[in-house]
Amino acid sequence: MSKLIEGVHPTRMNLLKLKKRTKLAERGHQLLSEKLDTLMSEFFKVVEEARGIRQELSASLENGRKDLAMAKALSPFGEIETAVSSIGSRGRVRMEMKNLMGVKIPHLEPSEVDNRLKYESAFASAKLDEAIHDFDDAYIKLLTLIQSEESIRRIGEEISKIKRRTNALEYILIPNLKYTQAYIRFVLEELERENFFRLKIIKKKK
Repeated sequence: MSKLIEGVHPTRMNLLKLKKRTKLAERGHQLLSEKLDTLMSEFFKVVEEARGIRQELSASLENGRKDLAMAKALSPFGEIETAVSSIGSRGRVRMEMKNLMGVKIPHLEPSEVDNRLKYESAFASAKLDEAIHDFDDAYIKLLTLIQSEESIRRIGEEISKIKRRTNALEYILIPNLKYTQAYIRFVLEELERENFFRLKIIKKKK
């Protein structure tokens, strides 16, 4: 239910000020609604991407597990462990923040690594290379998934904030501003009628 805004006296000056405030509030509501639509579209887009990445990540891990098992089965005992230990470490991940409608979105960039084996195996080099490729691919997809999940969280939080603001404008502030304007107009009209009748009475007496 709409309420009068406290501390606003029924004057023409305040009526003009309320009209300006109402226009600003309506413009703010429109801009927030447009931003909300954009973020909602981006939110569902990232959610769909994350769903696909999870499936691809699961497939890469499963393929890597199978290829590694096959490489172990074809290699002498301990050879796979020696080969894997010679592969370079991924090291640190570089993170940058991108701006999406005022929301800071993380972008993860993995460091380069040399995945070439430091030895040659006549038994299982092909399968081991495939396993390394699968796990490396899984690593990239894992970073992408982390990036997507964090983006979903941040966009979701911003969407909740904007919804609260738009609801406050649409259902509280703007109705209260309009209700107060209507009240001031009513009071001013009543004062005009009173003055009109007062003047008529004065004229009659004269």
